[in-house]
Amino acid sequence: MTSFSLMILAAGYGKRMQNLTETKPKPLLKINNKELLRHNIDFFLTLGCKKIVINTHYLHEQIKNFIKKYYSDKNIQLTYEKILLNTGGGIKNALTLLGNKNFLVTNVDTLWKEENKNDVLNFINNYEDTKTCKLLLSKDINFQGLKKSTGDFKLENMLVKRWEKNDPYLYYTGLQIINPLIFDLIEEKSFSINTIWNMLITNKNLRGEILNSNIAHIGDINALNQFKDV
Repeated sequence: MTSFSLMILAAGYGKRMQNLTETKPKPLLKINNKELLRHNIDFFLTLGCKKIVINTHYLHEQIKNFIKKYYSDKNIQLTYEKILLNTGGGIKNALTLLGNKNFLVTNVDTLWKEENKNDVLNFINNYEDTKTCKLLLSKDINFQGLKKSTGDFKLENMLVKRWEKNDPYLYYTGLQIINPLIFDLIEEKSFSINTIWNMLITNKNLRGEILNSNIAHIGDINALNQFKDV
């Protein structure tokens, strides 16, 4: 089984969850009596993950206590962002913990399930060979939960491009493989990972693959309610 390191992006405010995140961080909201964060951790541990880094900000002490209570025997480390660094900045800030080899990054509000295991294992097979960054994408028919009215990307010969009108709808699943060298492209401390993706797209260096199973984005309170009893 592939051995890898993983970062879980978990620092946001979760405002689209409305009153549910007034006193609890989004990563600790539950689907089927199991926290979103736990869904992520357990899923990737079963795939061979050897190290997990989680970035935190909003109500970070609750996440810290959760990890201490349930995962004290696992190699899980937290980074605390006193000021939010956005997705790209949050990953860059954690590079000292993730090391200089390729690693995976997932969004905490992606609901990974048993049916996704084979797809993800295929995606991360030979992950060390990724030269820049590789995204796992989903067709519209397989993408559930919160999604935009436009697509995120299109895929041509394994190369990722931005979605344009009349293109098939492809959405980002929340999972990517990253070669840490890509962060040499940008000097800022706080920035969106989209900034790097756009640079790579311009240079025809952003690769992608398609997920064949169903995937759920628990991006707002409606998606949470839709899947909490499934």
